[in-house]
Amino acid sequence: MHVLIVEDDAKIAEFVARGFREAGFRTTRAADGEDGLLQAQHGPFDAAIVDIMLPKMDGLELIRRLRASGSKLPVVVLSARSSVDSRIAGLEAGGDDYVSKPFSIAEVIVRVQTVLRRASADPETVLRAGDLEMDLVTHKVTRAGESIRLQPLEYQLLEYLLRNKGRVISKTTILERVWDCSFDPHTNLVETRVCRLRDKIDKGHDVKHIRTVVGFGYVLE
Repeated sequence: MHVLIVEDDAKIAEFVARGFREAGFRTTRAADGEDGLLQAQHGPFDAAIVDIMLPKMDGLELIRRLRASGSKLPVVVLSARSSVDSRIAGLEAGGDDYVSKPFSIAEVIVRVQTVLRRASADPETVLRAGDLEMDLVTHKVTRAGESIRLQPLEYQLLEYLLRNKGRVISKTTILERVWDCSFDPHTNLVETRVCRLRDKIDKGHDVKHIRTVVGFGYVLE
């Protein structure tokens, strides 16, 4: 599990990150609201912890924009504001839970685990991008109503891209998250699979769903 920590106070951020690493999570930090929003929208995270008082963009605005973009990333608000009004504001902005400072790191970890369980309790059964659909129950993939036959690795790749629709995904991330293997700079596994997948879902269609972002990776739009 990979958690994004959006916190401008370096000591607090490291305290939270250390606690989550010890609990088996991977962590990434953003020190301001603008960077936090950018990473939340484009990075492959399972959850985010967002402070309210942030430079460049406050945490509530970050969450509002994240939700407006269609993201369902679980968010736990971490704030020095403990009033009922502040809690309500955090939840109304789109936060999934709210923890006041000072806090117990054990409680924060449990809150994150809880929102992660809640998010997975009612999983989507159909993933869509325009006229492209993947039924996670039957494993059927269609484009404009026509069935597409995929090999297992192609199916896994397409599922990951659909779940991260609109995000630029690097080759390293694809190898780690789709095939659970370390990045080898000499392998062309990702390029080969993306090329085959693109031929199957985009060939013959005016709208191309898979786009290469040179120097960064791939995005499904």
